[in-house]
Order: sequence, then C-alpha cells, then structure tokens
Amino acid sequence: MQGLFISFEGPEGGGKTTQMESLRRYLAGRGYDPLCLREPGATIVSERIRALLLDEDVGGLAARTEALLFCAARAQLVASVLQPALAQGRVVLCDRYADSTLAYQGYGLGLPLAELAAVNRFATEGLTPDLTFCLDVPAEVGLRRKHNVAETNRMEAKDLAFHQRVRQGFLELAAQEPDRWRVIDATRPPAEVAAAIQHQVEVTLQEACKP
Repeated sequence: MQGLFISFEGPEGGGKTTQMESLRRYLAGRGYDPLCLREPGATIVSERIRALLLDEDVGGLAARTEALLFCAARAQLVASVLQPALAQGRVVLCDRYADSTLAYQGYGLGLPLAELAAVNRFATEGLTPDLTFCLDVPAEVGLRRKHNVAETNRMEAKDLAFHQRVRQGFLELAAQEPDRWRVIDATRPPAEVAAAIQHQVEVTLQEACKP
C-alpha cells in the first residue's frame, strides 16, 4: 500500500503522546510497522531546534523567529525522514505537524495566517497528513494535566488566554478541512479516546486499500 501519514494535534494536555503510542501498539498488532515521530524533533537538527524553542531561559524570542524555527525543524524532518518513509509505504504517526504553527503562532500569537501557511508549504513541500486527530480539551483542563505530570516548558508557560486562542484555532482549522480532521473529545477516559481513534484509522485504512 502507499504510505499513510497521520498527525496528532490539539491544545496542551490532550494526551497526544499517550494516544499516539496506543495507536502504534494497535497498528503493530495488525501487522503494520508504524514510524512514530514528534515535532519539532526526530532528526539531529530538529531536536536541537526543539531544545531551543522549549527552553524557558530563552527570552525575547520574536514571534516570527519562533515560527521560522518551527518551520526549519519541520523542513528537515520532511526531507530526511517523512518523505522517505512514506515512499516506502510506511504508516507514519506524528505528534504535531504544520497545523500547530497555524494554531500557536497564528491564532495564539497573532501572526498572519496566510503568511504562515505559505511558509509551511515551503517547509513541507506541500506534504499534508492524510488524517489529523485534534485531541480537544478546554485549555484550563489541559494545562492542569500538564502541570501535574511535568515541569513547565516555555510554550506551556504562556498565559491561559493564549492557550484558549490556540484551542479555538485548532477547532477552526478542523472545521475548514473536515475530510482530513477528526475532533476527539479528549476529556473522556483514555481507553475511550483510543477506541475512537482506532475506529477512524480502520476506516481510513479500508479506504486506502480500495482499488
């Protein structure tokens, strides 16, 4: 089969990492060999950019600089990992992708969406996920979850209003492309969320296998 690209998006604390690992195990049990990636990251260059972007000690980072760094990490990921994996017919699962730039730097920080979309297209060479899950939780719920399990990074430390704008951005992006996006209520128990994701992936796989 041709490669299948699935991304996980949504506000902080939605459980993207947990649900991506759950889907990896499910697909492995079905005989697939899914490749799991995170954004920014998964290459030497991208991981170094990630460390810079999430460092709380990095102050005064301009919004456009932030957006361009995310896109630079993404460009390296697409060229060196994503495109080759999809060309080999792999199922690729990615914790965040280009939509996060629109949600965080666009809706969250107020940068022009059209300009961000153009930079995204350049960085990704137009590569778009086949299926995107938005794991949706109210911003205050997601931040409370994050604060309970880990130290706060630079992005998570932004104020509640910022995270509320980010969440609204994801929901608006999902509404604009309903064929690609699936909004999942991530306030439900993790097992229920995993079952909903697995169902949608099965539907997508069946469609992909049709002659």
